[in-house]
Amino acid sequence: MPLSPVPLIASLALLAPLAVLNPGFEQGPEGWQFGPGTGIASNYPHGGGKLIYLDEGAGRKVAQTITAQTAGRYDISAWIATGGANGGYVARVNGAVRAALTLPASVNYRRYTLSRISLAAGDRLEIAFESGDGWLNADDVMLSPAAPADPSVSSSDPKIVEMFDWAKRKANSWVQLPGTQGPLNVDENHTGGSGTGTYAPSYWAGYANRSGYYSRDMAHQLAGANVLGLGAANKAMLRSFAASATPEHKYYPVWALNFDDRTPLSIDYRNPDLFVREVPATFELVQKAAEAYRWSGDRGYLDDPALWDFYRHATAEFVDLHDGLKDNGVVKVAEGTGAGIFRGTASYNEQSGEPLAEAGDAIGSQYQAYLAMASLARAKGECTLAGSYDRKARDLKTYYNTVWSGTGSGADMVRGYTTDGHALTGWGKENSWFMPMKQIIDPGPRREAYLDYIDQQATGDGRPDNIEALTYLPDTFFTAGRNDTAWKWMRQVYDQKDVQHVNTAQGTNGDYPEVSFTLLGQTVQGLLGVTPDAPARTLTTLSHLPTGMDWLALDDLRIGGSVFSLRHDGATASTLTHTSGTTAYTWQARFPGRHARVSVNGVTRPARTEVVDGTTYTVATVRVAPGATVTVRAR
Repeated sequence: MPLSPVPLIASLALLAPLAVLNPGFEQGPEGWQFGPGTGIASNYPHGGGKLIYLDEGAGRKVAQTITAQTAGRYDISAWIATGGANGGYVARVNGAVRAALTLPASVNYRRYTLSRISLAAGDRLEIAFESGDGWLNADDVMLSPAAPADPSVSSSDPKIVEMFDWAKRKANSWVQLPGTQGPLNVDENHTGGSGTGTYAPSYWAGYANRSGYYSRDMAHQLAGANVLGLGAANKAMLRSFAASATPEHKYYPVWALNFDDRTPLSIDYRNPDLFVREVPATFELVQKAAEAYRWSGDRGYLDDPALWDFYRHATAEFVDLHDGLKDNGVVKVAEGTGAGIFRGTASYNEQSGEPLAEAGDAIGSQYQAYLAMASLARAKGECTLAGSYDRKARDLKTYYNTVWSGTGSGADMVRGYTTDGHALTGWGKENSWFMPMKQIIDPGPRREAYLDYIDQQATGDGRPDNIEALTYLPDTFFTAGRNDTAWKWMRQVYDQKDVQHVNTAQGTNGDYPEVSFTLLGQTVQGLLGVTPDAPARTLTTLSHLPTGMDWLALDDLRIGGSVFSLRHDGATASTLTHTSGTTAYTWQARFPGRHARVSVNGVTRPARTEVVDGTTYTVATVRVAPGATVTVRAR
């Protein structure tokens, strides 16, 4: 089912500026040069039906040389399996090595990337696979445009530096090069897909063995994509989901789209009445569109009819159409059917088997969608509409805390209702941790007890098997100000990147795209506490540095049309440099707790405090002009 065209990508009728011929080797040797002891095989492909092989021993090589038509910078990725160490994956420009990896032994396919290869028009790029101590198989070569931003961190803690550098390179490798001709509807049952299409601005968000992006994954990856400057891809992908949320679909967006940004991924879409749909995703897309607007300042998020209509329908008609199983009085709560993912489920937790009508992740996401709708309406100048959504959010949160969630705490807090009205407590994974993550639980001892319970369950027998579920835990604990716990979960996710994913066709945990994107977002929005508001030329920061991390600095932070550098020293000193831009920003430097005074570039002034979600902060508001550096200290 094609969706309405996306104006943003209308100019992509032309082919990509650089293309690998026969990247999956499905056309046999076409486009590639083969030396002795190499060839095409079909015994162990990563995708499709064919691969290349190099026998063990020195001097064997398979390569392709392409000429750049225009200047550009690219990442080059490939899936490689090896029977021994010391094979080579090499990029040469005009005969000189520009990037090279020495491969370890790994009989399972892993994805390797040669990053940020700069080319001038007319340069000749060679992509080469070279033999080592054992056989080498390679498949599915991919070119990605180097991200507009190239952020870097420095710190007293080498772990975060290593983690961020890995995550930045890995996340960039999942970005599609617009104009690329690639397969559609690839999945584990159709490894060759169902034809080809022209790829639009997008990035992988979901299983690496499927040729598309998922609403849930994309929503969670959007923060990391913002860090890389991938605003065009974020907008195109959000708009594509928005365009799919039609009356025929009862205002659900489709669950997954191909990289053409137009057609549903066939494994999850059968017809307008039978497609995967999960209530939280509809609401998360509204919340994330508001976040993308604050990162970019792009008024298209307000003025594009497809996006605006989606926000309105998602927070009005969608709720009305999917609220009928449980009586919630005057408050409306969007519901699932309890009949499985192809009929509409209330929760992201697909493994519980519970016939849920309402779930903690759905109601929490609905609350945040109401807040997002209010902020978008206010930015558009529709203040009456904004006020109505402020009231809806307030009423929903009050109802949740006084009625919906019951009276228990910890394991006894309600986190869902079945289709027959039975309240569910205990551990629900997503429908547990989304509730504090979406800030629908009132601050206080009850919320703190529930956070303790989440950490205990996720650490113990309730730990999810799939790494992508664990990627939400840093967000959950940073939101609650539990910095040490959040950092613990970031480290655990990163330390398992080389472990095989539970879905073996997916590859390693680190080759699940959500892992790298979320670590980027959690570094910037979590550890550094960056909250941008590009339309208002405002930037708010709050140190979330954990115990043992004395300082953390970030360069090439892009917000709207400006670039910044930010450094936190502990929880009481922050430095912001407005590296480039045309307009001054208002910096709100927040510090936890109540301090009597602050100093701005050494000049002491009285402190101001404010309470946000139950926590007291000391705040200094400073104007930072382009080229200026300001240091604020809480005394």
